[in-house]
Amino acid sequence: MTRLSEATLEALAPSVRRPACDRRALERGVVHLGLGAFHRAHQAVAYDDLAARGDLRWGVTGVSLRSPEVADRLNPQDGLYGVAVRDGDRVEDRIIGVLGQTLVAPRGVEAVVAALAAPATRLVTLTITEKGYLLDPAGGGLMLDHPDIVADLASPQTPKTAIGLIVAGLAARRAAGLPAFTAMSCDNLTDNGERLARAVVGYARRLDPALAEWIERRVAFPATMVDRIVPSTEPDDIAAARARTGLEDQGLVKTEPFSQWVVEDRFSSEAPDLAAVGVQLTSDVRPWETAKLRLLNGAHSTMAYLGAQAGLTYVHEVIATPGGRAVVERLWDETAPTVPPQPGLDLTAYRRQLLQRFANPALQHRLTQIAMDGSQKLPQRLFAPMLTRLKGGQSVDGLALATAVWVRWLAGRDDAGRPTPLDDPMAERLRRAVSGGGARDHVLAVAAMEDIVPSALAQRSDFIDAVTGALQRLTTGGAGAILNTSETDR
Repeated sequence: MTRLSEATLEALAPSVRRPACDRRALERGVVHLGLGAFHRAHQAVAYDDLAARGDLRWGVTGVSLRSPEVADRLNPQDGLYGVAVRDGDRVEDRIIGVLGQTLVAPRGVEAVVAALAAPATRLVTLTITEKGYLLDPAGGGLMLDHPDIVADLASPQTPKTAIGLIVAGLAARRAAGLPAFTAMSCDNLTDNGERLARAVVGYARRLDPALAEWIERRVAFPATMVDRIVPSTEPDDIAAARARTGLEDQGLVKTEPFSQWVVEDRFSSEAPDLAAVGVQLTSDVRPWETAKLRLLNGAHSTMAYLGAQAGLTYVHEVIATPGGRAVVERLWDETAPTVPPQPGLDLTAYRRQLLQRFANPALQHRLTQIAMDGSQKLPQRLFAPMLTRLKGGQSVDGLALATAVWVRWLAGRDDAGRPTPLDDPMAERLRRAVSGGGARDHVLAVAAMEDIVPSALAQRSDFIDAVTGALQRLTTGGAGAILNTSETDR
């Protein structure tokens, strides 16, 4: 089967939407660190829309920080790849043309730094997941004793980390008299712009105080909120796309119709006209960010641990059960009041929309994919709203159950005794925390991990009691019993 590439575009089926610009004329105005499926289905689509409108300044250079897999899929295709938007039985295929070369940092870090320092580069974006920022969960500062940071500081011209690369690129720009680029986190993190700024400035200050001062004065770190469900692409998805489009596409991503990007309107210099392609520019991202983290992401994590323990595979299977929907609704009843009000943010409509998105069977969104890195995600998704409610003397039954299903997940067995994966940077410590004793012992051991559970929450007896009670019920009856019981039957 012929592979998708610049030379084979004309062989695509007529139903496939092709790039609507002269790709040879694209400037590489964006460097994206952590090139993966989410960026390709979300931000890159916006840049492609800009190019289709005639603004050719925002072509993308992708960077894989560790694995060469994405580059090996995309570079033979000249950076072209398909986005399959799936809604029930309907699929719309589109080829994205804005991506150029994908660099692999371990194969040549000098090329990455050169791309960051190139005069055309105006915007550097990141999707490196929560753990990629290397911030101390307790203090919030950069973990200067982390082995990767230690190595980068010892060899700043050949850094391994995203933080080291950004600083190396900025140092080269400063030396060349070039303006600073905007550095924009697109990860699901509270205050992601401020977190990125702390990491970058903290690293630069240890390396060169004068450089750190220049960065603080010249570099904008806007906060963002990103929202689009992008499940992992399976071999069957590639085969189905091949049948629809007529070409083999090893860079395919699949996603849902919904897409939202909210960006703080603060840039270092020249900025793309994101508003022209549907991006919402605002002075305060936090309400949208909080709503997404606590409603969408909090529900996703809860469904992932609960559904996988009951032997289910996909999100739509969980939300289709009477108990699954009841658990999500109860969680939202508790978390929605903790979201700051904002004009234009209708949480009732957002909840209805989320239920429709969760129920989309075409996405095939795997629960084990969502379950990854819980120690990094749950502080924002569950623990922050739980602390707010407990301080206000409000109930936390739904949040306690969500926490309990995660604690049970750490033990590594589902309802039927089958092993479950624990893909988490703190996996070893978490496994030890639940290795002995009963439900209360497990909750106390996890709560004692201050780099996961805030001490203000962990020290509250009402928190310990609520999660222990939920864990005891879960251990006795199993996750399946919860999913098969509606709210009215509880």
